[in-house]
Amino acid sequence: MSSTKYDVIVVGTGPGGYVAAIRAAQLGLKTAVVEAAELGGICLNWGCIPTKALIKSAQVFEYINHAEDYGIKVKDAEVDFNAMIKRSRDVAGGMSKGIQFLLKKNKIDQLLGWGKVQPGKKVEVEDKDGKKTVYAADHIIIATGGRARELPALKIDNEKIIGYRKAMTLDSKPSKMVVVGSGAIGVEFAYVYNSIGVEVTIVEFLDRIVPNEDEEVSKALEKIYKKAGVKIMTSTEVTAVDTKGKGCKVTVKDKKGAESTIECDVVLSAVGVVSNVENIGLEDVGILVEKGKIKTDEFYKTNMPGYYAIGDVVAGPALAHVASAEGIICVEKIAGHHPEALDYNNIPGCTYCIPEISSVGYTEAQAKEAGYELKVGKFPFSASGKASAAGAKDGFVKLIFDAKYGELLGAHMIGANVTEMIAEIVAVRKLETTGMDLVKTVHPHPTMSEAVMEAAAAAYGEVIHL
Repeated sequence: MSSTKYDVIVVGTGPGGYVAAIRAAQLGLKTAVVEAAELGGICLNWGCIPTKALIKSAQVFEYINHAEDYGIKVKDAEVDFNAMIKRSRDVAGGMSKGIQFLLKKNKIDQLLGWGKVQPGKKVEVEDKDGKKTVYAADHIIIATGGRARELPALKIDNEKIIGYRKAMTLDSKPSKMVVVGSGAIGVEFAYVYNSIGVEVTIVEFLDRIVPNEDEEVSKALEKIYKKAGVKIMTSTEVTAVDTKGKGCKVTVKDKKGAESTIECDVVLSAVGVVSNVENIGLEDVGILVEKGKIKTDEFYKTNMPGYYAIGDVVAGPALAHVASAEGIICVEKIAGHHPEALDYNNIPGCTYCIPEISSVGYTEAQAKEAGYELKVGKFPFSASGKASAAGAKDGFVKLIFDAKYGELLGAHMIGANVTEMIAEIVAVRKLETTGMDLVKTVHPHPTMSEAVMEAAAAAYGEVIHL
């Protein structure tokens, strides 16, 4: 038994865990983190950050290929695939070192190894040599994150059937790729590989790609992707993958039951994430798990006093910024503060394909289903001066208001830089600003963000530039 006792031990150092630990230290709590892999978790090392680095490389190559559109001639540009991968890994490595710095700066102890919660407010940490050490704390926060979900017909072997990790570190560029699933992970990798010359086919079980988005966003992205050469098969499921030969033979079945075969070099399984709740001691402590998620209250307390859970292991969107917000709320409650519970209907979602997608709140269909009478405004980037100047006229901003009170129920954007624009909407909704307030908020010209003001004006019949 270690002689050191902590106020807080956080198991996991992803964007939920390390943020919770830093906030705890800021509030004067003696804090430690437990980590079995790289500091920063999946997000910094295998998710949010390295994928954005790959997307940027693909976008630069796309710019070069369309340089003449901007009055510039470039000859013989080619992709150095291994250099792209290396840059992505270097970016991730730099960010992980940044977390190391922040933990040291805040005097947070790093307990390296596999963490298991134990009864009596304890955590057992097994290091790489098999040595086990037990630590005690008044409060233990479980932030062990998630991993790629596997389907029965898509068992990941990391050679021919790969997950997102391997998609970031392939040894060579494939000629043909099948992407199964069209959520954020699927469409982002589809963009990267299509942009650098890979023949990409997206297979989606539901009836449209990015199915969690507003239907108009889904239709717009499908049109843009098809124009770029991505093949899209919706209402289709993968029933088998034959990996015996040199490549893969993917058997798919459409909604009418008709089967066909797609040949490719590699299959990327991008069918979501599953929580890491196994082999971390939950059963020994008696912590409740429902439908693969740790059950908590609104301040992330589990059913067992002194144990908490945040991030991908609890119900709610599996997003880095959600985990961070949950970590801060959890720790502030532990420290005796009075934080507000998180409003899960005001969480922005961002997808970093090109064009980007961002959204928050109700889709139009959800708002109608909830019984609201609506005012809907939409402004296309084809009418935006900044978008025309940037050569980025694809997409639009769509805003959904409650006709009775002017409440902004939801926002849905597809276009260049929209992931940078959605925070305005989140703030507007948080402050309960009305539609007419947004119409009268002066936006700078020329900017992509003017489309927000114009979409609000369109909803109220006052749009100028349409």
